[in-house]
Amino acid sequence: MRYDKLKTAVEEILSSIDVRLNGDRPWDIKVYNDEFYRRVLRQGSLGLGESYMDGWWDAQQLDAFFYRLLRSNLGDEVRRNWKTQVTLFSQVLLNRQRKAKAFEVGEHHYNMGNDVFQAMLDKRMVYSCAYWKGADTLDAAQEAKLDLVCKKLELQPGMKLLDIGCGWGSFAKFAAEKYNVSVVGVNNSTEQIHLGQVLCAGLPIELKLQDYRDITGQYDHIVSLGMFEHVGPKNYRTYMEVVDRCLSDDGLFLLQTIGANKPPKTPDLFVEKYIFPGAVLPALKQIGAAIEGLFVMEDWHSLGANYDKTLMAWFRNFDARWEQLKSHYDERFYRMWKYFLNSLAGSSRARENQVWQIVLSKKGILGGYTSIR
Repeated sequence: MRYDKLKTAVEEILSSIDVRLNGDRPWDIKVYNDEFYRRVLRQGSLGLGESYMDGWWDAQQLDAFFYRLLRSNLGDEVRRNWKTQVTLFSQVLLNRQRKAKAFEVGEHHYNMGNDVFQAMLDKRMVYSCAYWKGADTLDAAQEAKLDLVCKKLELQPGMKLLDIGCGWGSFAKFAAEKYNVSVVGVNNSTEQIHLGQVLCAGLPIELKLQDYRDITGQYDHIVSLGMFEHVGPKNYRTYMEVVDRCLSDDGLFLLQTIGANKPPKTPDLFVEKYIFPGAVLPALKQIGAAIEGLFVMEDWHSLGANYDKTLMAWFRNFDARWEQLKSHYDERFYRMWKYFLNSLAGSSRARENQVWQIVLSKKGILGGYTSIR
């Protein structure tokens, strides 16, 4: 049979991470089309993802499969092919997140339909890692995260905040309601801004469709939750210079971002093509270089273990409400979104991806900053 050698090669690779072809354990994969073997060996992560979207293979618990794949070095091998190298080369040499491309990810991802995010997220529509300490529901965990951010910023009534990448205004609304502050939020998604303006109506909140490079004004504090992943390495310094320009001398900047263990992180071609075009996860030394000479690092809090639980809660919500969504989206979209959420959960569980909350000041807090957990 022409597939025997290909199947054996895949079988041997998977056996090294305790995954069996057509096994009966939750993390074993079942193959329904023999073309899967050739496709994944030739195309790496893109072939793995697209063949899943096409229904060529499945696993009872995708997250458990990806945990085993990515906890080993096999994840790097799956990504390592010529298309990956071309994409990585373009990220190093080209500025794919330049201003002319600023609205691309908004149009591709965040504008695809608010109904998907309303079905998937918590009641406040927070689209970043939650904080599960003392929380047992997604709603409670996201409120705990928003409150943690407010406390880290030491918010006081009457302050004026800037939210870079404000989403649907979830943080802005929480901070305005609970801490009596005013907020200006900027974002590159028309759908998020339009719905956010409805959700934040009647509060001292202004949401703008605007690239971060065009921000002006002065603010007591600045926050950015889950947006820095779209800035790109060639723009990290520019981003931090914008924050420096807009932050008051005694203000604080809180940055929450997914992070990579080392730069440059080899891009996942599936995520690049279907989910977040141009997204790059920053590494520690890249953030450090970007803030050098501009800010004092007051606090660095690792939240990575919380993201696995957040992503699985998002998937359960999406899966449970698929019946309400499928009149507008096809089965291939369902499998794409299921693959995305579960693969990222497995990656977070394997600690390949991190989540950081970083607090920065311009001149250092006299007497020291009190870390809050």
